[in-house]
Amino acid sequence: MSFVKIWIHLVFSTKKREPWLNKNIRYDVHKHIIKNCKEKEIFLEAIDGYTDHLHCLISLGKDQTISKITQLIKGESSFWINQNNLTPAKFSWQDDYFAVSVGESQVEAVKGYIKNQEKHHAKKSFEDEVNEFMRKYGWERIKDLPA
Repeated sequence: MSFVKIWIHLVFSTKKREPWLNKNIRYDVHKHIIKNCKEKEIFLEAIDGYTDHLHCLISLGKDQTISKITQLIKGESSFWINQNNLTPAKFSWQDDYFAVSVGESQVEAVKGYIKNQEKHHAKKSFEDEVNEFMRKYGWERIKDLPA
């Protein structure tokens, strides 16, 4: 029997960073993603976000890839949001995403960070958060990516 535990902190935003995920729908979207992940055997440990993005802490299974998990979460959730007319216009997620590995010793800290998104973003914009991620993980900001 194979045993794999690879923690991934996944972050993705709404298309053009539209603030569609207001309090009226945000938690329904979270609940739906949690349910969908269980059905697809995606181990989702934490989820939260703000009006224009989501953070997920996921443990990959032995046959799972970051791109496939991200595609399943984003694709199904945008379909569900549109099917239920939760936004005034067609909803979609931005194509891009951030994904970084998380060491076992950092799982609790990342869970805490994810679960405090509303409080966190009262002080820091998503743009500032993106720039902080870029610096922290040594990524260059690509000028053609939407801000």
